[in-house]
Amino acid sequence: MKAVVLREVGRPTAVEELELRPLGDTEVRVQLRASGVCHSDLSLRDGAIPTLLPSTLGHEGAGIVAEVGAGVTTVSPGDHVVLTWNVPCRSCPHCLRGEAQLCVHGYDHAYGGPYAESAEGPVWPGMGVGSLAEETLLPAAAVVPVDESLPLDHAALLGCGVTTGVGAVMRTAAVRPGDSVLVIGCGGVGLAAIQGARLAGAARIIAADRVAGQLPAASANGATDTVDAGEVDLVAAVRDLTGGAGVDHGIEVVGKPATMRLAFEATRRGGKVTLVGAAGIAEEVTFPALSLMADGKTVQGSVYGASDPARDIPVLAELAQRGRLDLEALVSRRIGIDDVETAFTDMTAGRGARSVVCFA
Repeated sequence: MKAVVLREVGRPTAVEELELRPLGDTEVRVQLRASGVCHSDLSLRDGAIPTLLPSTLGHEGAGIVAEVGAGVTTVSPGDHVVLTWNVPCRSCPHCLRGEAQLCVHGYDHAYGGPYAESAEGPVWPGMGVGSLAEETLLPAAAVVPVDESLPLDHAALLGCGVTTGVGAVMRTAAVRPGDSVLVIGCGGVGLAAIQGARLAGAARIIAADRVAGQLPAASANGATDTVDAGEVDLVAAVRDLTGGAGVDHGIEVVGKPATMRLAFEATRRGGKVTLVGAAGIAEEVTFPALSLMADGKTVQGSVYGASDPARDIPVLAELAQRGRLDLEALVSRRIGIDDVETAFTDMTAGRGARSVVCFA
């Protein structure tokens, strides 16, 4: 099978031929039909997120089950499934509190044994999934069945970006009807957050990005107002749009200390700041100490949209099937497996939302 393989951090990937190892009793083999190219894939390539090497990139995929292990009862060959990188154990303290996204064992499979062989030796699945490949092998608990009527190039986006963005707004931030929301960063996850704010009934949805070319997509996904943060003072613009108060919710989807601080400053007293973007492991952000107390703002992180894949992916799939979640609006372009590095270039430049690799 063909796969996008990373052999050295900071270096370009290459398409290689791999052979999957034999299936374990609790594993499934999936033929990929589509995989989104997510910013986390770029973070693995560039070293911001650690991974075993060499590894097949990709963690946002959908496909058809080709084979199941002897002990698998949850899916069968022929089932359409969405892949997820988070595999909750269901028994740790976080899982028992309903915090599946924080499961202490949810990422264990990403650091297990190799899943395939190349001409140069073993290869590991990036983030435990390895969806930028024609096939993959992963735990049965890492696949979620979806209805066959949902196109798989749409379903793939539910594996990470949509679940993260919509969940950050609806679950972590718990936006209520009539609230005002600022989303900083209009890439794939940011656009999903905008759709989440629309689903939650937000009255005003302000989208901000330093790349003006991203703003039309924000409007198409439900933003009521847009701000070109490369041209104007973002905080001043948001306060002008909210009668001087600031927004009820500041959602940061860039992962940079500067934009985290902007989200904090643009949020009203007593409002909520939700940090979705993944910063570099050594980066730090500061907030005024007195303001943290006197303004009564909540600052919180959001991992995977506070979602449980088994619970939330079917709900999001149904919303898409009913036309309430527009997955096509999140797709910038469809590409082949040889075009992943070009997708990374566009991502670095801040162009587009999601490139989706489609497999024949």
